[in-house]
Amino acid sequence: MPSSRIHVYFMPGLAASSRIFEFIELPSETFEIHYLEWFLPDHGMSFEAYARKMVAQIEHDKSVLIGVSFGGMLVQEMAKFISPRKIIIISSIKQKSELPKRLLFAKYTKVHRLLPTGLVNNVELLAKYAFGETVNKRLSLYEQYLSLRDKYYLDWSIDKIVHWEQNTYHPDLVHIHGDKDAVFPVGPISDYIPVKGGTHTMILHRFKWFNERLPTIILE
Repeated sequence: MPSSRIHVYFMPGLAASSRIFEFIELPSETFEIHYLEWFLPDHGMSFEAYARKMVAQIEHDKSVLIGVSFGGMLVQEMAKFISPRKIIIISSIKQKSELPKRLLFAKYTKVHRLLPTGLVNNVELLAKYAFGETVNKRLSLYEQYLSLRDKYYLDWSIDKIVHWEQNTYHPDLVHIHGDKDAVFPVGPISDYIPVKGGTHTMILHRFKWFNERLPTIILE
């Protein structure tokens, strides 16, 4: 007999593994959790093609897609190929107008191509890219959450972020954002559920907030 539980797929952020969701718990009688992982894009692969390939890992109809940061942008692209029950993005953006000015500057000056992504073995630098904060004091903690340490992947990801052309977003999308997010500041962002004191890494540090509210957000 098929399960009546709601299938929820979690997509981590830039270079991160699904371990960032290790503290997230949903009632097992209602939900079944699945984790997605980043893979190395083919050379010259478009964001659309990457999303289509990731969609092949979605095994259930009317699933919920939850993405963090760059993963939030990806699940929105994935939703163009399937019919999700709901899309939830966390610490992310839902259209290009929500990009911070420094990333818009990077788009037009191409300064992002000068970023030292070749230093992928510098865990401190990679963690700063992935989590948006200086993590010296907690480096060993953050290191365990990094999975894809590849220069091409980082160059590709940064390019896809600054050149994302989305102008509208899915009507069933829910945006959750911290008011202390340093990667995607709340200034240009609208229509979101605020998390007071939430930073770009709040999926780790404010997991109790999500455990208390995600079931209702999914079902409402």
